[in-house]
Amino acid sequence: MFGNYLIGLREGLEASLVVCILIAYLVKTGNRSRLAPVWTGVAIAVALSLAFGALLQFGSSTLTFQAQEILGGTLSILSVGLVTWMVFWMRRTARHLKSELQGRLDAALALGTGALVITSLFAVGREGLETSLFIWTAVQASGDGARPLVGALLGLATSVVLGWLFYKGTLRINLATFFRWTGAMLVLVAAGVLAYGIHDLQEGDLLPGLRTLAFDISGTVPPDSWYGTLLKGVFNFQPDPTVLQVIVWLVYLVPVMTLFLAPERSRPLTQRRQPAMRQRTE
Repeated sequence: MFGNYLIGLREGLEASLVVCILIAYLVKTGNRSRLAPVWTGVAIAVALSLAFGALLQFGSSTLTFQAQEILGGTLSILSVGLVTWMVFWMRRTARHLKSELQGRLDAALALGTGALVITSLFAVGREGLETSLFIWTAVQASGDGARPLVGALLGLATSVVLGWLFYKGTLRINLATFFRWTGAMLVLVAAGVLAYGIHDLQEGDLLPGLRTLAFDISGTVPPDSWYGTLLKGVFNFQPDPTVLQVIVWLVYLVPVMTLFLAPERSRPLTQRRQPAMRQRTE
């Protein structure tokens, strides 16, 4: 449940911050009358995200077991790819997200109402679709009834409250630090979702090795125990993974986590000034 709460919080907060930045900029620049198109775009984005989640849930229920496993495994891998791209993108752009969005909004204001709707739709819709896909795959991976979905909804609700507090100026935190450490937790959750996706593909007979277990500690960590449920809910831990699952988990987690936590490199000031100095000497 905690892992899904984190997903809802992290993904929802990104969308909430985007909405807050767009609204605050319109109000500050005297364009309060143009808020309606922005809210229209936000509403459409939310509706599309909910419809996408419903399509995943009810569409997959009509498939055969093998087709469900193949679909679930494929979407798990896709969602991990999207989330991995998202956490690296946010790590890189968290510091100047506000100026980037304001630039897009200035261009949309010049083009008219339709451009405002499209700007807010794309800004929020991308986060919404990613959230729907990743929450769906995480819920399928945890297999813990309704609790993972409740956790995700609580995370989304928390993100809305935090976004409102940001807008009011009541709450101030270092967003770069926040997204860095929640991103690291998401990478860990994503590794578990990826391993579960591989298991789905093995059950769908698309990948071999379903019966080749790396280890089996079900006797030590029973899946139905409170600590087994906690580990599965937070990290998608499986007490009897296949060899392929463990390999894929390690191949993903070790390099991705290393790259994500590594300090960002920036060119030395002398290197940035060098081209300008050459031009003056020429």
